[in-house]
Amino acid sequence: MASIANPLAIDRASWEAARVAHLEDEKEFTKLRDDLSRKRRELPWLEITDDYTFTGLQGKVRLSDLFGDSSQLLVYHFMFGPGWEEGCPSCSYWADNFEGIEKHLEARDTSLVCISRGPIEEIQNYQSRMGWTFNWYSSADSSFNYDMRVSFTPEELESGRASYNFGTSPAHGDEMPGISIFAKQTDADGSSKIYLTYQTFARGLDMLNGAYHMLDLTPKERDEQDLEFSMAWLRRHDSY
Repeated sequence: MASIANPLAIDRASWEAARVAHLEDEKEFTKLRDDLSRKRRELPWLEITDDYTFTGLQGKVRLSDLFGDSSQLLVYHFMFGPGWEEGCPSCSYWADNFEGIEKHLEARDTSLVCISRGPIEEIQNYQSRMGWTFNWYSSADSSFNYDMRVSFTPEELESGRASYNFGTSPAHGDEMPGISIFAKQTDADGSSKIYLTYQTFARGLDMLNGAYHMLDLTPKERDEQDLEFSMAWLRRHDSY
């Protein structure tokens, strides 16, 4: 790891003055982020007409079931394909940030689940190893992952048609990470419709990783600039 660089040692008053000046930049960033969030909420919705089937601890469920008593659903697309002995290290890093937050989300009318294409037995074995308790489902019996553009067929990969992040980058394998946000609207007669309201991929997922944000506050921040690739340091939490 790189050593900590101390760019300038100064007295307390000067330190506070520099910090207050930077605080103005942070406040401006907060305003810009709030404006971006407003624009996100104003995006149009896409109706999802396929009530996809998934497999969980209790057997088969539908997409509409994943909402539970909430009208909003966050789906993290966890990279865990058929035959994988372990989940993706980076997705595992992200998932460590999900444990224990379900009740807080449910208090704000929102459910959180992870979904992978691997079979439920393999998912459960890995989830048990990692000590996670959040809801995790297999989409092995549906086209959900492919329709959400986080899984890709061998033909797509071979032909170069496996586009990721809304076509802005190629898929680097048959499984890629992402998050999809859904809303369910129920009419007076009890009928309901499900909508895809938002998706984000790649660096857009940073907002879900509290550990990275904590590191960003430190002098060495993520300390990844000299690595072969950004997360070359990363291990599953039981493998350090």
